[in-house]
Amino acid sequence: MNAGEAAARQGLVRWGRSLFDRGLTPGSSGNLSVRLDDGYLFTPTNSCLGFLDAERLSKLDGEGRHVGGDPPTKELPLHFAFYESRPTARAVVHLHSTHATALSCLADTDPDDAIPPITPYVVMRVGKVPVVPYTRPGSADVAPLIRARASDHPAILLGNHGPVVAGTSLEAAVFAMEELEETARLVLLTRGMKVRHLALQEIADLEATFKLRG
Repeated sequence: MNAGEAAARQGLVRWGRSLFDRGLTPGSSGNLSVRLDDGYLFTPTNSCLGFLDAERLSKLDGEGRHVGGDPPTKELPLHFAFYESRPTARAVVHLHSTHATALSCLADTDPDDAIPPITPYVVMRVGKVPVVPYTRPGSADVAPLIRARASDHPAILLGNHGPVVAGTSLEAAVFAMEELEETARLVLLTRGMKVRHLALQEIADLEATFKLRG
């Protein structure tokens, strides 16, 4: 095992515990993955993110074959659809966090923009978040739905299921997921109120200033 893989294993354990300890993924829900130079690391099936063992994480080779550790999460099609669509993605985070999952269950959530631009940070870290139709957890049917959206959107809500975010590092993906969840909470708290969204020119200013789209 090289130093990069060892660091990735420790990162998955550290961030998994952080997410679990803060109530962002209860029980054995949620799954994380990291792309390595020679394959992938995944959290094992039915594992609790708060109690991961670095040595038992699932390792897959570059073709997606299980080559070490415990059996991987059943959500492989979901993760690989992001990696295929986003060459710069080095990590994928999928949680069942309360507020983002609630938005994924509401019939009137905008399928093209579930998280409206109510703060600059959701624009900077997440962008527009589409909702894809419900598929059974672990089903390969989710892959084409993700591929149709993921090249333009690093964060997606799975209908009646929860959020998934890809990032250029595990830390970046976790931070984006946290911003998505917190903004989903704000959206639900202000539901039915007159909310001021950021104007198009304000969004364009953020994108240009922070080079968000390239």
